[in-house]
Amino acid sequence: MAHDITRRNLFRSTLKGMAVTLCVPVLDMVLNSSGEAFAATGTALPVRFGSWHWGCGMNPDRWTPNATGAAWEITPELQHLARFRGDINLFTGYAALLDGRANEPHVSAVWALRTGYAPKSKEDIRDPSFDHVIAGAIGGGVRFRMLNMAATGSETDSYSSSGGNAINPPEISPLGLYQRVFGPGFKDPNAGSFAPDPDTVLRHSVLSGFNEERAALLREASAADKQKLDAYFTSVRELEQQLSLELEKPAPAEACVRPTVMPKELPASTEIEQVTASHKLMTDLLVMALQCHQTKVFNMVFSPSASTLRKAGAADTHHMLTHQEPVDDKLGYQPDATWYSQRSMEQLGYLLDKLTTAQEGGKPLLDNMLLYAHSDTSFAKMHSLDEMPVIMAGKAGGRVKTGLHIREEGAPVSKTALTAMRAVGLKAGAFGSDSMQTTQAVTEVLV
Repeated sequence: MAHDITRRNLFRSTLKGMAVTLCVPVLDMVLNSSGEAFAATGTALPVRFGSWHWGCGMNPDRWTPNATGAAWEITPELQHLARFRGDINLFTGYAALLDGRANEPHVSAVWALRTGYAPKSKEDIRDPSFDHVIAGAIGGGVRFRMLNMAATGSETDSYSSSGGNAINPPEISPLGLYQRVFGPGFKDPNAGSFAPDPDTVLRHSVLSGFNEERAALLREASAADKQKLDAYFTSVRELEQQLSLELEKPAPAEACVRPTVMPKELPASTEIEQVTASHKLMTDLLVMALQCHQTKVFNMVFSPSASTLRKAGAADTHHMLTHQEPVDDKLGYQPDATWYSQRSMEQLGYLLDKLTTAQEGGKPLLDNMLLYAHSDTSFAKMHSLDEMPVIMAGKAGGRVKTGLHIREEGAPVSKTALTAMRAVGLKAGAFGSDSMQTTQAVTEVLV
């Protein structure tokens, strides 16, 4: 029997006599033509993956070490990471390749890095980002397949895509993150007793009632609509999985301590001190979410591409300064714009400190994960697509060697993404398309 698709389709089901509906997204068919192990349980420690983004890059001459391999020394713009030198790998010389397409500033390079394809615009982002691929492979068995966060307080600040321009939205406040992870749905893995929440039982039953409708609609959908529906149903399945896990007693997590105090609601602001305060609160919650086995994959945006960060009372943003501030003749760089880059590294250091201090199985949490930090350009004044800054931290459960500087001039930056995918256990043969396609990982850092 054909579905009524004259307007937005609704799934209908019943539960204990109640009518329940579930909306699906707007589809082309309804539009016109223009449209290691724990001692207690023996369970292996999970490998986690996270990405961390800051905007408007760096100064290559102050960023790139002279020596490669293990002999490199911390440079001026990496000073805030000096104490983590042995825990990180620095990648330099990698480029975003456009294949003849125009450079869309602060868009082309960041998505080339994350999807292996440099889009002409935000509407041309076509492939899933590598974090999404990683989450599909290692993100199961926990409440949240992925957590996305933006310390900026803006819902548009996300560089995670499930493909087809479907951007994965971020949590934009520490309070929102707390409520999502440690709110009513959280079950203490170390609690002595467990009882499923009746509302969760009900919600899980409702979602389980739409399987036949789901299959029928997919049979009738066009190829384009199937892509939209696949992204939509993926989110529905993730919710089903989350609810299923909330109905089971979680396995013990030795380091898990539920935060007892909710963070205060912070006003959305582009002032750097406010963004920094939000980032620190979100980082603290994120690290505990990892220790409580609520997620294994995350993305954190400290500042967006075309960085909107500014000092209190100032009109000029970080991005504006990169273009308008002259290069100081004596210093050889833009001092005010560079100040923001250094503050960014300070906050990356804050995250690394928390991941190093947090312990599990007698080791730092960072040892059991891979953190991939990057920006959207190198020298922002020129919108440079070469020398894309990439830092990886952590040993990924023993799969990664650290303390190295790897330099490959002109190699596609997608090679670093493929390296990250393989480091966390994916048997990925290739990543990217056109000139950005690569089958080669950076083997120097892989065990």
